[in-house]
Amino acid sequence: MTATREPVPVAAQAPTREAVMAQARSENFPVASYLLGRRERSHLLAIYGFARLVDDLGDEAPGDRLALLDWLEAELDRLYAGAPVEHPVMRSLAPTVAACHLPAEPFRRLIEANRRDQTVTRYETFDQLLDYCRLSAAPVGELVLHVFAAASPDRIRLSDRICAGLQVTEHLQDIVEDHSRGRVYLPQEDLRSFGCSESDLTASGEGGEAVRRLIAFEVDRARSLLAEGAPLARTLAPRARAAVASFVAGGRAALDGLGRSGPHNSKRAFVSAWLQAVRGR
Repeated sequence: MTATREPVPVAAQAPTREAVMAQARSENFPVASYLLGRRERSHLLAIYGFARLVDDLGDEAPGDRLALLDWLEAELDRLYAGAPVEHPVMRSLAPTVAACHLPAEPFRRLIEANRRDQTVTRYETFDQLLDYCRLSAAPVGELVLHVFAAASPDRIRLSDRICAGLQVTEHLQDIVEDHSRGRVYLPQEDLRSFGCSESDLTASGEGGEAVRRLIAFEVDRARSLLAEGAPLARTLAPRARAAVASFVAGGRAALDGLGRSGPHNSKRAFVSAWLQAVRGR
């Protein structure tokens, strides 16, 4: 008689804290945090850990990703209810939530963005893409402002523009990778307008000049979003101002890289700009 295997618990399918935080070696968010003091850096890394965990569950985890995202939201509910949580990333987040009085709603939007990624793989218009950025990027900026004790409505609006600009930039960097996952974040109406097909967005795509013109168009949009949000830095205390200014500078460097060489080499420019910002402060 064949033994029946017990199903693997949902929590056991989530990546470990070590795997989540290892991303800190290669991504830009933690690099910028070194402009700050130990307290702010600790809180930013706790927020980063949650953002990375939810992205890993939505993009990389095997099995039922919607079930994993439901489990993570239940973890968030437990955290805000003062109950024990399972995952070490959530345990690390709890002191930051308490110390910085972080609202739950931005965390819930990050989870909802990854739920949307399971069912929505195309966006018809740029406005629809910006609505997705409201879920996938803006919450991080809002939470960072809470860490700085600077989360006024006006500042959050400016932060939303910066975060949208950075998210659009990331989408432009990751066109080929996203397409391989079955997702296209370039607005469909723009693809049609520039005479591009989705096959042009693959590593072997032959869109040529049409794709370059399309990317240049989206680069200008992202640059405008960063410019609209950039005045945020002037409203902040010195350390926070330096960090936000470096986020904007890093985004602009990435867009410069896209303008010169397309999506394949621009990430190197982005990381380089962060390191220069850190060393120059």
